[in-house]
Amino acid sequence: MPGLPVKHDESPTARALLLLELVQNSPGITASRLADRLGVSDRAARRYVGILREAGVPIESTRGPHGGYRVGRGLRVPPLMFTGAEALGLVMAVLDGHHHAADAAGPVGSALGKIMRVLPGPVANPAQAVRTVTAPAPDPRATPPSPETTAALVQSCAAHRRLRLGYRAGPGRERTMDVDPWAVVVRHGRWYLLCWSHTKDARRVLRVDRITGVDVLDSACTPPAGLNPAEVLEEHLAEGWKYEVEIIIDAPAAVVAQWLPRNLGRREPMDAATTRLIATTDEPDWYAEQLTAIKAPFRVVKPRELREATRALGEHLLRAGGGPIEDADRVDELVPNTPHGT
Repeated sequence: MPGLPVKHDESPTARALLLLELVQNSPGITASRLADRLGVSDRAARRYVGILREAGVPIESTRGPHGGYRVGRGLRVPPLMFTGAEALGLVMAVLDGHHHAADAAGPVGSALGKIMRVLPGPVANPAQAVRTVTAPAPDPRATPPSPETTAALVQSCAAHRRLRLGYRAGPGRERTMDVDPWAVVVRHGRWYLLCWSHTKDARRVLRVDRITGVDVLDSACTPPAGLNPAEVLEEHLAEGWKYEVEIIIDAPAAVVAQWLPRNLGRREPMDAATTRLIATTDEPDWYAEQLTAIKAPFRVVKPRELREATRALGEHLLRAGGGPIEDADRVDELVPNTPHGT
């Protein structure tokens, strides 16, 4: 943990590397502060500085009341020592696009700071300027999960070990569940655990940022053969909502797949030229907007709320195109046998 002295059985080389990390993290740190953090005397701390210098690491020192140690810039790059949280934080930042580089206290900012401190000046200065003035705008609804929690989940998926999870389903709704972890999937800035829940005896997709505890159990588990985690996640996100959706599209399933993502529903070939789209939704208006990507005649079978939303959207687009409202009857080509007001 930060701030705690190292154990006294550490070797001089190990202490020297720990000292290097302290100097990298806190440029200008004094010998007495280094000694406190390492749990050694001031003289020993200076000896470890000497070990690093003999190894070619450019440790610079400044005398005076505001003096201390820092890593100098040079042709020989000192080793970077990332914590597990920092290393995974960088990987997660690259994967989901949420670059928390401005927060020096976070794992991504801390790891990036180590990199910045050992870059040559001409490279580091422009990069530091970008880091300082850039204001990332991540999806406010996407909460980044804990790197430690994510690491435990990924490792359990790889080792095929059953887990006992604490999970926060909502305010005041925390529960414990035993799951077989299959894969961790990133989608639009959100991190999900795809798994089989023994508690519910069903496939589940859990948000990683809502997992409050991870315990590895003794039981082994095996993911389904041929599992495609990204495809399964997309299909799962189209299930379990309020309204059941059925749409008949006059196009082959392979063509429909080019128009609609998997999270809009399951595509079932009816014949070589016709596809049934099966899904659920809580937002008929939003779902109707997604259907504008279909470039073939189609018919909304159910629910009534989606038929109405599709008709209203069609009328709105006709008005926007300057056509007379009587042309709204042409919407019946897409949603036939659906009287107005039903």
